[in-house]
Amino acid sequence: MSQDIPGRPAAEEATVSPPVVMPGRAPAAGAAARARGLTKAYGSGETAVLALDSVDVDIARGRFTAVMGPSGSGKSTLMHCLAGLDTVSAGQVWIGDTEITALKDRELTRLRRDRIGFVFQSFNLIPTLDALENITLPMDIAGRRPDPRWLDQVVDTLGLRDRLGHRPAQLSGGQQQRVACARALASRPELIFADEPTGNLDSRAGLEVLGFLRDAVDGLGQTVVMVTHDPGAAAHSDLVLYLADGRIVDEMPHPTAEAVLERMRLFAGADLRPPAPGLIGGLPAGGGPLFRDGDGTAVEEA
Repeated sequence: MSQDIPGRPAAEEATVSPPVVMPGRAPAAGAAARARGLTKAYGSGETAVLALDSVDVDIARGRFTAVMGPSGSGKSTLMHCLAGLDTVSAGQVWIGDTEITALKDRELTRLRRDRIGFVFQSFNLIPTLDALENITLPMDIAGRRPDPRWLDQVVDTLGLRDRLGHRPAQLSGGQQQRVACARALASRPELIFADEPTGNLDSRAGLEVLGFLRDAVDGLGQTVVMVTHDPGAAAHSDLVLYLADGRIVDEMPHPTAEAVLERMRLFAGADLRPPAPGLIGGLPAGGGPLFRDGDGTAVEEA
């Protein structure tokens, strides 16, 4: 069966956004997700840990954005807050034109179910259901019927046609993750959030899943945000955002695995401090992140 795919939204770079948005106002059109002053702290008092520190970010529609950073940099916390899986300590988050930080629990649950797809490192498949039943499970719970033509398009894009009757135990790890990807796509969400989606896969299966996420953007017009520590995985994206100490400190459009790896090496050996006066969006005029050498002198990446 075939599917008439709707026109793909105009591509637009996802960028760290300096403009100030007044409280309660929806973001401008074009961003699939947006955050302003996003802050997340765990604990209180002297034991408080600041996981996100006043983050401003836009995620453009129809693009594949990767989020990277050292362990503890806040990258998974950023994804969870953008997706409405975790509450924020301060700031605002929008999905499209809906401010999710203003929603009640029931409204937020409905929004996540209807407008967001999730792919995690653990496949989270129900062992007693076959692949097709796992794919349609969120819609079944919501009492909605899947669009059969769209579902066929997703199944064929992910190469699952001959595996729909198999239960998870009868599928390889890569096939299980493909089922998880199909489940995320089946409801035609506005965004797909993927948290280390290749973490439990071998290199071949990982490349397949990354290729399918890339196809979801290029062929199905989806928006994908992926948290990863793997430069090779990040190279499949349109834009890489780098986090350090709870802040977005750099971005890289059109990444390659080599360029991402080199940038991560720079981060590993650098002390990233709060931006100095005169910096735009936390970045020097030359576009590189602000580093400080051993004596604390500010230096800009070449």
